[in-house]
Amino acid sequence: MQSTNRIRQTESCWWCRRVRRHVSELVRLAWPVVLTRTGILTMVLADTIMVARYSTEEVAYLALGSAPVVVLIITTVGLMMGTLVVTAHAFGAQQYEQCGAIWQRSLPYALGLGMACAVLCIAGESFLLLTGQAPDLAAGGGQVMLMFGLGLPANLLFVTNNFFLEAIKKPFPGMIAMISMNVLNIGLNWLLIHGNIGFAEMGAAGAALATTISRYGLAFMLFFAIWTMRGHGKYGIRKKQTSRWRDWRYQRHLGYATGTSGALESASFAFLTVFAGWLGIYPLGAYTLAMNLLALIFMAALGLATATAVRVSIAQGRRDYRDLVLAGWTGLSVNTLVMSLLGLLVFALPTLLAGLYSSDPRLVDIAAPVIAFTAFIMIADGGQVVMLSALRGRGDAWVPALAHAISYIGVMIPAGWWLAFKLQRGVAGLMEGILIASVVSIVLLCSRFQYLSLLDSRRVSHTESTSRVKESGA
Repeated sequence: MQSTNRIRQTESCWWCRRVRRHVSELVRLAWPVVLTRTGILTMVLADTIMVARYSTEEVAYLALGSAPVVVLIITTVGLMMGTLVVTAHAFGAQQYEQCGAIWQRSLPYALGLGMACAVLCIAGESFLLLTGQAPDLAAGGGQVMLMFGLGLPANLLFVTNNFFLEAIKKPFPGMIAMISMNVLNIGLNWLLIHGNIGFAEMGAAGAALATTISRYGLAFMLFFAIWTMRGHGKYGIRKKQTSRWRDWRYQRHLGYATGTSGALESASFAFLTVFAGWLGIYPLGAYTLAMNLLALIFMAALGLATATAVRVSIAQGRRDYRDLVLAGWTGLSVNTLVMSLLGLLVFALPTLLAGLYSSDPRLVDIAAPVIAFTAFIMIADGGQVVMLSALRGRGDAWVPALAHAISYIGVMIPAGWWLAFKLQRGVAGLMEGILIASVVSIVLLCSRFQYLSLLDSRRVSHTESTSRVKESGA
């Protein structure tokens, strides 16, 4: 009896220590990652606010032009996710020089993907016309799409460098670079949107060009930080390392699954943007403001998700399955608390938040109730991205992609269309569709994580039992 109590006390102490450790590491890793991810959206936020104060019509151009680009960005960032996961696995296994090899082979891969996406953006106006947009909206949105497209190679290079740094638990250079480039972006917006001090007045296209220039700054700053960082020799940063295409198949395949998942989700949201465009300029503007705010808050969840993926990946590299499971559920718990607190704030101040975006009273009136509703979305949406990252961190690739396909293609698009048009709920119907899809997604992903956790538990129990049998036989 006393022996059983001691075992239980030891087990309880282990859980307490590991939960404290995971929360501590989540916070330490997450807050600079949150600021970095928030900085990505802060550029979009600055663009949206400065363009909205310039012209409501130009906001529509910005929304339509950025929607297809967001699909490309999320898809290609997903394709690079293998860099984060595999580097964290190598770091957890203390194979430090392998981390540098992963970084080196990821750079040309990122550059090639970015250039391919930039070429696609040249046909932006034609693409928007095919979606049924009015010619004036397609023309304005096409210019925005072209300007954003020019920065996609730099964006992917930045993402690759940042993933590498986050995987080896050095998130601060990305945060510093992002803060610096946000300041630059605001200054460039002032010059290019309004055409101040002799620059051409470009409106929404000028905001897109400002973001593109800032992305090149981000890529350069992080490359320089990695090349000159303390301990670069330990990671083999400057050492010429070669690998055959098939040698990093696992890294790419993780990216294929994540890219597919990101493409499905972002394409689904792009469909909803098209639906919002069918509702008219003001409903589209209200939807854009609400989604921009939701995306900004989502960066906090994404930061916690990235930190969770790193913690899970490191545990995976150590083959510590019990700690891996604890890392995943701890990430979800911390995210739920954070999103609930932010949701209360948004629900209490929707008109104030809408007024920060636009001085147009009609737009503010339409956007305020839509913004208030995002308070319910962010808890489920944030939770699903944390569990998605936990699954990716443990190397589970295609089942989460299938869950996203079911949730966002199979549920959100038809639900959003039905609620917005058939039930005539307008923009509110689109947001309700997002909430339904997010709840379906988190249920599926949590179920998958729990199923894999049970398999891990049985594997560990079997290994321990086999060990005991061998020891007793010896």
